[in-house]
Amino acid sequence: MRKNNSKKNTKKIQFSLKAADAKKVSLVGVFNNWNPDADPMQRDENETWTKTKMLSPGNIEYKFWVDGEWMLDPENLRTCPNCFGTQNSVAKVIL
Repeated sequence: MRKNNSKKNTKKIQFSLKAADAKKVSLVGVFNNWNPDADPMQRDENETWTKTKMLSPGNIEYKFWVDGEWMLDPENLRTCPNCFGTQNSVAKVIL
């Protein structure tokens, strides 16, 4: 039996969003097939929502799903166009 070495080829990345008035925030992107239910974020005492993911290297497209609305990452200026005529945020993951 071969061991799965997939964790060696991934890096822990923490995403965060300051959204004091938000009731529900999810991290959505290519890593979860853009499913708003797959990665709910947790709010801390500073009203910052966070989620940590293990991601493979490369350019990772993502957005936040905030109370039913798409939102770019305001702390990340890297974006790319998507097929809907809007933009996605892009995280560059380097091992």
